Amino acid sequence: MNYIMFDDQGRNNLLPLTFMRPIADIRIGILTIREKWETYLKSKTSSLTEAYLSPKFPIVKNDENILINGSVCPGTRLVSEIKKLKTNQALVTKETIIALHLGAQDLDESGEMDISGIEEIEMSHEPMKINETWEIFSKNGEALIKDFELLTKKRKSEKLSSTNRILGGENIFVEKGAKVEFAILNASTGPIYIGKDAEIMEGAIIRGPFALCDHAIVKMGAKIYGPTTIGPYSKVGGEINNSVIFGYSNKAHDGFLGHSVIAEWCNLGADTNNSNLKNSYDEVKLWNYPQKTFIETGLKFCGLIMGDHSKTGINTMFNTGTVVGVNVNVFGSGFQRQFIPSFSWGGNTQGFKIYDIKKATEVAEKVYARRNKVFDEKEKEILNNLFYLTAVNRNL
Repeated sequence: MNYIMFDDQGRNNLLPLTFMRPIADIRIGILTIREKWETYLKSKTSSLTEAYLSPKFPIVKNDENILINGSVCPGTRLVSEIKKLKTNQALVTKETIIALHLGAQDLDESGEMDISGIEEIEMSHEPMKINETWEIFSKNGEALIKDFELLTKKRKSEKLSSTNRILGGENIFVEKGAKVEFAILNASTGPIYIGKDAEIMEGAIIRGPFALCDHAIVKMGAKIYGPTTIGPYSKVGGEINNSVIFGYSNKAHDGFLGHSVIAEWCNLGADTNNSNLKNSYDEVKLWNYPQKTFIETGLKFCGLIMGDHSKTGINTMFNTGTVVGVNVNVFGSGFQRQFIPSFSWGGNTQGFKIYDIKKATEVAEKVYARRNKVFDEKEKEILNNLFYLTAVNRNL
């Protein structure tokens, strides 16, 4: 069977995190949503997403296709129900399509779906679905525990050095090549997963649930409270609480990051801090792109949502419930505004100007090269498209 992950109508509620990726490539728990599905299905997937993303995430069609909602996390029960679908049947819940089985004739060249005459089958249970940006950190604990079970089942962990202080060692799994010395690991509050060739340096204190993905680094003296995920090739230090870093991003110095989501290729300068709780203890509002206003999250703890390629200068301060777009360079004294549009350069005191697309591309090329990766033409085209697609936000 050919499997395709599709973006549903809620994609725009997940901006800025979906500006540069399909929903399925959001990381929550240990794995991205796509990686979870491919593990369960034992099959590769392709994407049905926005036209400007398609060159990097092309759709692969076959005579028979099962399309899966990219915002839904899998489980054994859900996978079983999906595999039972026959042609022109859809699995639905609360008027949301979870998955559908279509023939090649029902997908046109652009990937548009013809779902006329589709038979709807009600699901037997409610799956985990990511509808809002803040759900990535608020549901991270549940997702992390499920991923831990999925990745470690019937496998044996590498041994930890005797230099470490460990509580709940049966809930710690260490992949090959990982280095952990003179750290304090408490897995009695949730599992701790340490990925391949990852490193936890001396003096780090970590309380689960926690995931350190492949090749990521926790620096000396870091204090991390779960549920927290540090994506692959990221470096973190200072204090972190209930946050998700997608990958290839750095928060390498002191400073606090709490109840936050940081996308890829970001860098938080030394002593960057965010507030995650109002002094009034009121519920936090967060910028919503489709509604072009701040909406209620229902949360008292909510910090920073940051899109790809954004950077902060030293001593940058973010208010409770701040959204930063793609390719923002923010710096300066005082608390920053709570919505900073994509391709903005500046800060609260001196104001913002437009981050020139040519300069943004040059910086991205250098950052990729530092990780031995190439910022290719597909990446450049996505960034160029985003520069024009996000212009409306810079005029608000």
